[in-house]
Amino acid sequence: MRTSPRLWALAAPLALLSFACAEVHPKVAEATKRADAAVAAIVAIPDKDRTFENTLGALDDIGTRLDTETSVLIFMQFVSTDANARDTARESDEFLSNWQIELGKREDLYKAVKAYADTSPKLEGEQARYLKFTMRDYRRAGMDLPKDKRDRLKDIEKELNKLGIEFEQNIAEDETRVPLTRAELRGVPKDVIDKQPQTDGVLLVGMDYPTFDGITNHCDVEATRQKVWTAYKRRGGKKNVRVLEKLVKLRAEQAQLLGFATSVDYELEPRMAKTAAAVADFYKKLRPIVRKKSAADFAEFLASKRKQTGNKTAQLYPWDYAYLKDRLLKEKYAVDEEKVREYLPVARVVDGLFKVTQSLYGLEYREITDKAAAMGFTIWHPDAKFYEVVDKEKGGVIGRFFIDLYPRPNKYTHAACWSLWERKVWPDGTVQLPLAAVVANLSKPSGDKPALLTHDEVVTFFHEFGHCLHDMLTQTKMGRFSGTSVERDFVEAPSQMFENWVWNGKVLRTFARHYKTGEPFPDKLLKGMLAAQHLGSGIESEHQFYYGIFDQRIHTVKDGKVDTTKVANDVYAEVELYKPVPEVYFHASFGHMVGYQGAYYGYMWSLVYAQDMFQRFEQLGILDPKAGQYYRSKILSRGGSMDAMDMLKDYLGREPQLDAFLRHLGLESKPAPVKGKG
Repeated sequence: MRTSPRLWALAAPLALLSFACAEVHPKVAEATKRADAAVAAIVAIPDKDRTFENTLGALDDIGTRLDTETSVLIFMQFVSTDANARDTARESDEFLSNWQIELGKREDLYKAVKAYADTSPKLEGEQARYLKFTMRDYRRAGMDLPKDKRDRLKDIEKELNKLGIEFEQNIAEDETRVPLTRAELRGVPKDVIDKQPQTDGVLLVGMDYPTFDGITNHCDVEATRQKVWTAYKRRGGKKNVRVLEKLVKLRAEQAQLLGFATSVDYELEPRMAKTAAAVADFYKKLRPIVRKKSAADFAEFLASKRKQTGNKTAQLYPWDYAYLKDRLLKEKYAVDEEKVREYLPVARVVDGLFKVTQSLYGLEYREITDKAAAMGFTIWHPDAKFYEVVDKEKGGVIGRFFIDLYPRPNKYTHAACWSLWERKVWPDGTVQLPLAAVVANLSKPSGDKPALLTHDEVVTFFHEFGHCLHDMLTQTKMGRFSGTSVERDFVEAPSQMFENWVWNGKVLRTFARHYKTGEPFPDKLLKGMLAAQHLGSGIESEHQFYYGIFDQRIHTVKDGKVDTTKVANDVYAEVELYKPVPEVYFHASFGHMVGYQGAYYGYMWSLVYAQDMFQRFEQLGILDPKAGQYYRSKILSRGGSMDAMDMLKDYLGREPQLDAFLRHLGLESKPAPVKGKG
């Protein structure tokens, strides 16, 4: 494949990156006008002259080009420090989403595509899959329904877009702070306390991840942990509860119009699970198994609290979990998380992750932040860095990515990887390279200390970079199937699998060094940390069940009229072992309820496959390049060009099994034998 000068702007992101707020909406509007003209050209083709290339292929060209021209601009709503840029990006996001809804409802374009489909063309591979998926999309958009129903569906989709943006904005701009004295923060690390603003000697504690974790993990004052935990679970406020309930009701109406029993059934049709019943069966099978581990965990943590407080009737609450886990790590496994952090400075972690993945997959990463600046394209914040990925065997750049790791006001509050540009082979043979952004909220540098990460933060970073690798290593031809464009209940599997590297002593020893002395990770500390891998795994799995079952429950009410707070409390009492906590509405900041609705189960579902896939690395060598290349070729390179189950079977050489997942929880099971080469 070649990169022609004519399409250099599509092959090299530097020429299209722009972060000025004044440019966002005009560029998005111009891009949709160009797309309109391209759609008109497809419609104008006589039916007898239609081919895959001039109809379906052209449609993929339009979608990919539009993403290329707009995605980075719209992404600014999550990372820009400029309020105007964020607002303009959100407005443009809504504008573009509405344009895409109109495109999906265009009857003339639908007739053009259907005319080609009715010829029963003999297609293979990505082309056959693209036609199948496009016709499925039209059915799911209601194009075979009467006009009045199509119009109502269009209105619903536009309102869902508007409410979804509002829901996310309310979370991102939540400024909840809890006033606390230093005495109330007894036990909290000094670097966490020193980062908090204060007024008249009172600290105004924020809700960013490092602060929340620093307090819930280390504060000796239970009342403080309760205050902070409760405030964190109320982010987004009751206004977001109301927004969520509007979303749920509209989704139910949308599903009914399209002939689905519930909105979950609508959401799951294109996923591996297919139906709400399949998800219910999945939970029914797993929950009794996990309950054995969670009950044992709960008893251990409760005993720890009663010993620590001297109160034989003390009860265990969710704000105790992280604190008691930290104590158990110290007492039972001789693991001090603050000591662990000293061996995980962010620069070494990034370098270690890079070296591991470069070796496994035959890659080289080159930082090009300064190159971008020299060309006049300053990245949105000094914390953000820009890299290109080179395939060492074949030569040449195969993708580019950003990393933006530290919290700041109004930034996206969780950790995520955005697939900004798809890999695409254009009609003239030019290859557009994928572009991704890894965004996190890890511990920041403090005073003379560099950024020191908790082990959990390292796990999070490896997880999100797993998504990035999925994007970088894709070899698909059509934009629609690039990288992470797989079934949504499989998309987490590659990133979840990559978390295992952070639990391997051999891997940790390659990069964990003391930030002052450079000494390697002490054997005793490392041994204790690895031995404690399953500490609390049952409780944490039950919590995942809670999120997933809540999501299923609110989205399986046929008319969509749901008191989400009541459902949250009911499911909590049903699933969790803790006593219910009143006046908490975690769902107000449950960001997955926009874009991942009805599908949160996918985290647990995909974890079963992630651990099964990992067995090959366990048995052949976690740093074995042959195992890495085999995985790259069988899973990562294929993107969404095949059904996930077919990819899994091809990679595993058998049907997927549950055994590795059970071992992941600390429930013993023998590994399955490795099949296939690599």
